[in-house]
Amino acid sequence: MIKTDIAAFNDNELSVLQTIRESETAAYRLTQREIARRTGISLGMINTLLRRLAGRGWVMLTRISAKSVCYALTAAGVAELTQRTAGYFQRASRSAELYRDRLESFAIEAKRGGAGTVVLVGSSEIEFLLNYVCERHGLIFVRTADPEKSKSMGRKDGVLLLIADSFDLADFEATVRPPASLASVLAEPGAH
Repeated sequence: MIKTDIAAFNDNELSVLQTIRESETAAYRLTQREIARRTGISLGMINTLLRRLAGRGWVMLTRISAKSVCYALTAAGVAELTQRTAGYFQRASRSAELYRDRLESFAIEAKRGGAGTVVLVGSSEIEFLLNYVCERHGLIFVRTADPEKSKSMGRKDGVLLLIADSFDLADFEATVRPPASLASVLAEPGAH
């Protein structure tokens, strides 16, 4: 199994553990089909994951009838869920810091290059970081999903377009400043 498969498998395990925990706190009984629906994981994979999690002692399977099984986290399962959730938040925090630093560099360069406004074309989960960084460096931040409006704005002096993944960078070439791709701004230096 390659490393990305292991990461996906661990993410799937975390999703199943979270779903079982939510059902316990909300006091409703889950079926494998319902776990699959809530997690977006195939029914066959849910069966494999539940057996694996039970084998590790994290999930207790209690047969209620010939066709009905109750799923519950054990104390070890709750501890594992807590540990993985804390790890997830630590990784997310490190990623946010890394992206903030890269956006800071971008904003400093934009300002040095004469930009006064940064327009995010499209949407991004890190829009809040970009807004924060622009404000911190005295840049006006605007977000729009309208390509025509953004092209019009990009033709004005002092405006820099930052294109989200949902748009093609080539569609925005006729602007005063060459537009930047959000993915390239966030990429590891030297990777683009």
